[in-house]
Amino acid sequence: MASTVAGERGKEQHPPAPAARLPRPRLTLTVLLCATFMQFLDISIVNVAVPSIQRDLHAGSGTVELVASGYTLAYACVLITAGRLGDRYGYRRLFVTGMAVFTLASLACAVAPDSATLVLARIVQGVGSGLMAPQVLSVIQVEFPPSSRGKVFGSYGTAIGTATVVGPVLGGLLIALRLPHLDWRLVFAINIPVGLAAMAAFRLIPPSVRQVRERLDPVGVALGVAGLALLLYPLAVGRQQGWPGWSWVSLGAAVVVLTLFAWTQFRRERRGLDPLLHLRLLGNRTVRLGLLVVLAFFAGVPPFFFLLSVYLQAGFGHSALVAGLTQLPFAVTTAVGSRAAGSLARRYGTVVLVYATGALTVAMAALALIVEFAGAQATPWELAAPMLVGGTAFGIFTASAFTVLLAQVPASAAGSASGMLTTVQQVAGSLGLTIGAVVFFASQPLVAHQVSPTALRHTAATSFFHTLLYETAVFALACVGTVVLRRRPRDGSELSARPNPSER
Repeated sequence: MASTVAGERGKEQHPPAPAARLPRPRLTLTVLLCATFMQFLDISIVNVAVPSIQRDLHAGSGTVELVASGYTLAYACVLITAGRLGDRYGYRRLFVTGMAVFTLASLACAVAPDSATLVLARIVQGVGSGLMAPQVLSVIQVEFPPSSRGKVFGSYGTAIGTATVVGPVLGGLLIALRLPHLDWRLVFAINIPVGLAAMAAFRLIPPSVRQVRERLDPVGVALGVAGLALLLYPLAVGRQQGWPGWSWVSLGAAVVVLTLFAWTQFRRERRGLDPLLHLRLLGNRTVRLGLLVVLAFFAGVPPFFFLLSVYLQAGFGHSALVAGLTQLPFAVTTAVGSRAAGSLARRYGTVVLVYATGALTVAMAALALIVEFAGAQATPWELAAPMLVGGTAFGIFTASAFTVLLAQVPASAAGSASGMLTTVQQVAGSLGLTIGAVVFFASQPLVAHQVSPTALRHTAATSFFHTLLYETAVFALACVGTVVLRRRPRDGSELSARPNPSER
């Protein structure tokens, strides 16, 4: 797509280049999907390494939450601006730049001597990842024809879903190697050879520079980044510090700054200037509901995997390998669901999203019941059946959501709509991780080492039960959103619930 910031007028004057310009489309797609896989792998692979990081670097729970959320926060903050930079200077140039930043930051994470350095390196990692991500979507939208774009977006979703659930398994295996002085550091070092290989294959990415270079909006960039940071930082560390006064001031300031950001974007749009976000798209019912569905769904994904690992390791004393293997049923069925998602979405449209979010809601509720009634005696094997159902539903949703939602938006607005959806996805992940951690750690004792192992197991079970109630609620909200989304508006002004066959 003309990424996250291309306006309708610019898209109409400069249509996408034909797919014939790609000499080796499969190799190009492989490079793009490997980069996407690595970006999302780095979100989930950290989860099982949290206890090891805490022990080795003597980090508190708020700090390790920042190790996880700092990455996604930085990713979300630069996403829209990176899309505009790709339009101006070329998708390949920004892709390689982002990959270089990501790879160097991965090296910094692997050799971090303390928790502060690790958090900073993770934020830089997120910046590099955010520079890459819009270029991947832009190349897909610009270089692949509509006839194959649905399958390509399906592969993109499959890469996201698979990376999200494979990460804990791979992380557990790496930590189980128990290599001297490496341990959790391997989960970051694994990015380095992949990043170097992707940079070596940069010529497979077309430059794709737009003819019209739209002006950047530095005020919008500053307000957007500041508003998100003011919102998410106190949520990540405020609980650990007892919610001091500065945290509430920061949250209040976030509301003011983000409101000002929205006002500046609306004002620029009214004056005919190029905003970072085309807020007029919010007048489109499909876009509004799609944003809400994506927000609810992805607010539940990161905290589930992160806190499941904490529940199994910190509460029950399982190894990182056991914590990772517990999530293996979810990972396997995610791949199965992703493979079936393309044909299901083409045949049934948005009803696929209804059933996927509904099944995931049922799976979270079933896990909650198991944890509540089994308590401290719950075993990883007892969680397997709901994990199988949840993984299948998760794979179907992630592999089909963007294809189904974007198929119902006018073609002239597809670029801006997909950019908004992607940005909301990342913000939702950061917000969900911080809220989920607040829910989980609210039941934890202030001084864990003064609590007996049995009491700690019971506390961990109670904490994770509360987390699963949160998960059930957000996925149920996503399900309600997909039901409403599927209904045809009374005035018939929007596209039907089923994708247009001509755009498949």
